[in-house]
Amino acid sequence: MLSVQIHDPRQLNDVARQLYDFAAGCRFFTFNGDMGAGKTTLIKALCAALGVEDRVSSPTFSIVNEYESPLGPVYHFDFYRLKNIQEAYDMGYEEYFYSPAYCLVEWPEKIEELLPERYIAVQITIDSENGRTFHFSSIFP
Repeated sequence: MLSVQIHDPRQLNDVARQLYDFAAGCRFFTFNGDMGAGKTTLIKALCAALGVEDRVSSPTFSIVNEYESPLGPVYHFDFYRLKNIQEAYDMGYEEYFYSPAYCLVEWPEKIEELLPERYIAVQITIDSENGRTFHFSSIFP
């Protein structure tokens, strides 16, 4: 586990780089935190670290956004509005989750039983208006 604390949003690029290094080649990430904790903001910084030049935004209504990077496709999921697990099946989650692409998942608790065995879990805690603590954990069998 690695914990990183910041007090300025301009430090997010450093957090994203540390997350990338911590992942050591793992391409599946979950992002947990309260509404407004900064999940999408950290994902934007991580996408920049992956070389994504597309505009990165929350896929709240579309559930998944696809971005191109020099490392291949990056899929950004937001399962907040998922009504039931069947919706994930209907969208063909397996094609995304078990591809060699990067998968960045917000609100993973909505699809917990569908998560792969190996992934990086990111927990974001709000410490103050601009302060955040990021906890990175490797989830491996």
